[in-house]
Amino acid sequence: MIKILKYSCYDLLRSRWSYVYFIFYLLLGFVLLFLNNDLSKAVITLLNVVIVLVPLIGTVFGVMYYYNSKEFTTLLLSHPMKRSTIFLGQYFGVASSLSLSLLLGLGIPFLAYGVFKSAAIWDFGLLLVVGVFLTFIFTAFAYTIALYNENKIKGFGYAIMLWLCMAVIYDGLFLLSLIAFEEYPLENVSLIGTMLNPIDLSRVLILLKLDISALLGYTGAVFQKFFGNQWGFFTALVVLLCWVIAPLFFMKRKVMRKDF
Repeated sequence: MIKILKYSCYDLLRSRWSYVYFIFYLLLGFVLLFLNNDLSKAVITLLNVVIVLVPLIGTVFGVMYYYNSKEFTTLLLSHPMKRSTIFLGQYFGVASSLSLSLLLGLGIPFLAYGVFKSAAIWDFGLLLVVGVFLTFIFTAFAYTIALYNENKIKGFGYAIMLWLCMAVIYDGLFLLSLIAFEEYPLENVSLIGTMLNPIDLSRVLILLKLDISALLGYTGAVFQKFFGNQWGFFTALVVLLCWVIAPLFFMKRKVMRKDF
C-alpha cells in the first residue's frame, strides 16, 4: 500500500493542477499578509476560503483521479494484491498530495512573516489541521461515490451535489429549523446538527479558537460551553476523524464486492 500511495502521490505532484493548487494558496497567503500584517486577521480571512475551497478541491480531485486511473487500477487488480490495499493506497496518495499542497502553500508565506513569533501560531495551526481533515474527508467521499457509479457524469454530479449540500444547503436548512423552533430548547440539537456536518464543525472550531464566537449569536454561547474546553475540543477532533473513517468503511465494503 505504501508503494501505491507513493506512486499516486508522485503522479498527482507531477500534475499541473497540483501546482496550480499550491500556487493559488501561496499567492493568496502572500497577498493577504502584504495587505494586512495582522496574522490573526489573515487567518480569519483564510477561514472562509479554506472551509469552502478545500472540500471542493478534494471532491473534484478524488473523483477525477479515480476515473482517470481506471486502466492502471485494472492492471493492479490483475496482480496478487489485496483490493483494499490498492484503493486505500490510491486514496491516501491523493489526499496526502492535496494536503501537502495546502500545507506548503499556506505555510511558506506565514513562515516568511514570522508566524512562529506571533500569538496567532495556534490559530494558524488549527486552520491547517482542519484543512487537512476536510481534504481527507471529502476525498474519501468522492472516491466512494466514484466507486458506486461507473458513469463518470453521474459520479461527478453526485460528488458535486454532496459538496453543495454540505457547504451551502445544509446551513440554510439548519438555520431555518432553528428559527422555526426558536421557542424550544435547542442547545443539544444545535450541537448535534453541527457535528453532522464536518464543514460546520470545522468552522465552529476555528471561530471559537479565534475568540469571536459572538459571530455565532445565541448558539455561540452553547458552542463555547461545549467546545471551549479541552474535552469538547478533543471530542470535535474525534468526530472529524469519524467523518474520515465512515466513507472509508463504505469504500472498502464496495471494493470487496465490486466486479471489476
